[in-house]
Amino acid sequence: MKIALAADHAGFDLKEEIKKHLETQGDKYKILDYGTFSSEQSVDYPDWGFKAANAVKEGNADYAILFCGTGIGMSIVANKVKGIRCALCHDHFTAAMSRRHNNANALAVGSRVLGSGIAKEIVDTWLAEKFEEGRHGKRLEKIESYEALHAGEHFKKETSDGGRTVVIDHPLVCHKIGLMRDKNTSSKDFRDLVQEVAGLMVYEITRQLPLEEIEIETPLEKTRVQTLSGKKLAIVPVLRAGLGMVEGILKLVPNAKVGHIGLYRDPQTLQPVDYYCKLPKDISDRDIFVVDPMLATGGSAVAAVSHIKKVGGKRISLVCLLSAPEGIEKFHEVHPDVDIYTAAVDPHLNDHGYIVPGLGDAGDRLFGTK
Repeated sequence: MKIALAADHAGFDLKEEIKKHLETQGDKYKILDYGTFSSEQSVDYPDWGFKAANAVKEGNADYAILFCGTGIGMSIVANKVKGIRCALCHDHFTAAMSRRHNNANALAVGSRVLGSGIAKEIVDTWLAEKFEEGRHGKRLEKIESYEALHAGEHFKKETSDGGRTVVIDHPLVCHKIGLMRDKNTSSKDFRDLVQEVAGLMVYEITRQLPLEEIEIETPLEKTRVQTLSGKKLAIVPVLRAGLGMVEGILKLVPNAKVGHIGLYRDPQTLQPVDYYCKLPKDISDRDIFVVDPMLATGGSAVAAVSHIKKVGGKRISLVCLLSAPEGIEKFHEVHPDVDIYTAAVDPHLNDHGYIVPGLGDAGDRLFGTK
């Protein structure tokens, strides 16, 4: 297990004691010391805390333990780093619970608050505890979804079976999603925005398509260029709202075939009802993009992908504009091998199964039916 340590001048001495304490446990821990390396010179704790926190974020360390006078400054620093869950602990109970319930991957310790003896016991307790998953995992997913929406970075989360949730947060996408959320946006403008965002998302959803070299002749000479490696694509909108995304995608991949799956959500049970399906005959040979603006409860998306798999579809991705953590969780539970591409992840669903803050009913806004 790799442990990243960092401290400012106030936390230096305790960092050194904890470092020696961990090193006495043989090969159990590999210590990565990110400084500071003296208590003589006053330094700024963010300069050192960010180094250790980023080591965890980037996968160079499993956990980080951070030291300053009270531990408060270091905990604030660490929690500014995306994906870091830093707990400031002063006793065994908070140390244990931060791992069991919060899956903390960073620990902040106050050298002016704790003696070295209790600090060592807290560190040992914290490193020994395991995350309990269950309901706590769902709560952490909500935190990760909020990060995806607000952290300003391209966010990818991969399930254990390979399926990813990819948030495409390019500034143009974010800007247009904001316009779509406005209740005063007309149906015409809403339709245009849906197509534009879907078109912008194409660049990411097709990133994995393989290329091959071919020879061509420019006006000056022969040369070799890259081209798509004969890939067959299919776009399958979930009716009716998914239709709004099709043209935006076809503008960039005009040779893709288009299938259709008709589903609607029963307003009472919130379960999907199947009423139509027409897919390309060679669907099993194609890379398939199932498109639906909203991934709310996840029921329609789960049903659509299940239907495609039953008729032989293999390489499937789900493309949506807005997602809720509940829908993401349900979809990956049933289809852990399928990637989700979304332009935004909103915090939660309301009692009626609508994404909040969301943008309302996408189908009604696309077609002016409400």
